[in-house]
Amino acid sequence: MKRVAPVITIDGPSGSGKGTVASLLSMRLGWNLLDSGALYRLLALAASNHGIDLANEELLRVLATHLDVQFLPAEAEYSQRIMLEGEDVTNVIRSEYVGAGASQVAAWPAVRSALLLRQHAFRQLPGLVADGRDMGTVVFPDASLKIFLTASAEERARRRFLQLKESDSDVTLGSLLDDIRKRDARDTQRTVAPLKPAVDAIQLDSTVLSIEQVLGRILEEVAIRDLLKHSGGLK
Repeated sequence: MKRVAPVITIDGPSGSGKGTVASLLSMRLGWNLLDSGALYRLLALAASNHGIDLANEELLRVLATHLDVQFLPAEAEYSQRIMLEGEDVTNVIRSEYVGAGASQVAAWPAVRSALLLRQHAFRQLPGLVADGRDMGTVVFPDASLKIFLTASAEERARRRFLQLKESDSDVTLGSLLDDIRKRDARDTQRTVAPLKPAVDAIQLDSTVLSIEQVLGRILEEVAIRDLLKHSGGLK
């Protein structure tokens, strides 16, 4: 009987730290990593490159079906290079305008359906750490461990401001806070796969916790569930 790879999902709003935590966790466990948000960011960027209106659900569905993307190992231990149509867009897709576009395209049911199979393909042995907004509720409802990571909007805006101030002198804390609140509203109020914790998710507030503290809490749950019994232990 074929063994199904275990999955740990980490869902939460933008800026909660879920991407960093998921990367570190996958490295510690030696598991595969799925950054589902990157797929939506890639689609938003591809739509911009090809002049496709983000309000055109059908054209976005077609583009999502044929999206030419690659996730390649990078020099850093837990990072990756992201390629779109042969171009390295690792940094480009982290920009604010691409993030806002990703939130818009993710609201379309046809787009989410088109990207679902791509996400399922990441589930391979010894296991998968998947971060996003509906990993535990829609994409991997049978996950062995589900985490919902959040933080106050003010703290998430502060973190983003510290990330961007070096490269974008025009960015302001107020504008970032406004953008985060608007994105939260879109993500939680959309009719398909809204952002919310799974009923069996462990909810963690990272507002006053360090990345290592959050990671430690998750690793405690990994040990309680004995999720490493077939994967050779922590790295």
